[in-house]
Amino acid sequence: MLSKKITAALNAQIAQEAAASSAYLAMASWCDREGLGNCAQFFYAQSDEERMHMLKIVHYVNEMDGHAIVPAVEQPETEFESVQKVFKKSYKQEKAVTASINELMSLSQEEKDHSTMVFLQWYVAEQREEEAMVRDILDKIKLIGDGPQSLYYIDKELQQINENRPAEEAEA
Repeated sequence: MLSKKITAALNAQIAQEAAASSAYLAMASWCDREGLGNCAQFFYAQSDEERMHMLKIVHYVNEMDGHAIVPAVEQPETEFESVQKVFKKSYKQEKAVTASINELMSLSQEEKDHSTMVFLQWYVAEQREEEAMVRDILDKIKLIGDGPQSLYYIDKELQQINENRPAEEAEA
């Protein structure tokens, strides 16, 4: 059984994952509108992944005799200055989720909730991978630059990442 503090913290994480899913969906839509199909595909997949992360926590809370609360989600940002800004926002979001997962892990240790600590270990590893992937994309965007043809090359880079993604997720 989960303590009230752990249940509240997990419900807050559910809300954060839902907000991240919504934000990625908005980023995907923006990329679609800007003709960046591969970037859009990347963010659609990110949105799906964040929703899956949320659902895993919902199932865990309910399985542990808690009560998972489905949150209302605020309207995410829908307009961006550039694809570079979209990925910078994505990186900032991933760092915030990582910090939240780390706080949850610390709380689980304080509460001596070993089951939740084990459950959260997957999220710790997942967030390390997510941050590294987005940071790598940002590094590539920096190398490509922001000249007139940069959007084409950025979108091509994302095509490669999208093609490699299913193989990486199958290994997880």
